[in-house]
Amino acid sequence: MSFTETFTLAPDYVISRVIRGGWQLAGGHGPVARAEVNDDLAAFYDAGVTTFDCADIYTGVEEMIGDFRASLLNARGAEALARLRVHTKFVPDLDLLPRITATDVRRIIERSLMRLRTERLDLVQFHWWDYDQPRYAEVARHLLDLQREGKIHLIGGTNFDAAHIRGIADTGVVFRTMQVQYSLLDARPGGALSEVCAELGVSLLCYGTVAGGFLSERWLGAAEPTGALENRSLVKYRLIIEEFGGWDLFQALLSTLQRIATRHGVSIAVIASRYVLDLPHVAGVIVGARHARHLGDTLRVETVKLTPQDLAEIAEVLSQSTGPQGEVYALERDRTGKHGAIMKYNLGDR
Repeated sequence: MSFTETFTLAPDYVISRVIRGGWQLAGGHGPVARAEVNDDLAAFYDAGVTTFDCADIYTGVEEMIGDFRASLLNARGAEALARLRVHTKFVPDLDLLPRITATDVRRIIERSLMRLRTERLDLVQFHWWDYDQPRYAEVARHLLDLQREGKIHLIGGTNFDAAHIRGIADTGVVFRTMQVQYSLLDARPGGALSEVCAELGVSLLCYGTVAGGFLSERWLGAAEPTGALENRSLVKYRLIIEEFGGWDLFQALLSTLQRIATRHGVSIAVIASRYVLDLPHVAGVIVGARHARHLGDTLRVETVKLTPQDLAEIAEVLSQSTGPQGEVYALERDRTGKHGAIMKYNLGDR
């Protein structure tokens, strides 16, 4: 089975609408068999998932994808490599924000170029930890300068809210994409952010669509976890479940999704991903994976067309949700709160 859904981000730039995520290769999500990474990435590529997502702060992942790029070029040639899209992130350390310069921006971008073994980055997604540090628009313009030099093809953002996207656009940098958390459990991008996407032509690339695996059969009927969870991703999305309305409402959602999944002959995760793919302004969903063992199930998202009945049943559960409230990433930006406390803010220059 091959995945064929694509989205055109620019006249010369087409991505697969399922994107292979890289965060789970960075450690902290379980063991990664480095010797098998190229084979796993090749399995996604061969299945039509030809767009990969990574970040400068995902330890070792840009290098892994750089190795894959080299192996793809050596084994199959330049034409095969040209079909691969690699999206990375530019995430300057929190401690650097008050004093960041154009030289710092260039250094970080050139490091990603070296790691990914390329002369031009396909899409750079800019993240800024703290709005109280006001130099984000200036830094966005430094990225624009590097784009004009040919070191960057497209510029996007990560976790900016509507007001700051619009403010940066007013200075001359219009993001092509915005990567945000968007799922059945977290509808924050559907508010003001959706409006600015319509206004500026920004497309959404969505992570967290299966909530780190919580939106799956594994958790259906399970007791609410009380002890330590096995990785930081589960801790993050467990907090989102609390904001959504708690464990009982989460279980009601899972039960509804299972009923819908059974009708379509797919998994709960496929229904959750399809739901987000069908939302306005969504270009793609990012599927995190340490290996390709669940790839076959993931590809089935293309086979599903949610019916009015499906959507009505989902809407009935979502109408009972209490959150998360506020702007995109606002909870996570509060470093004194429980969502912000699990973040790691200075990984870029380790």
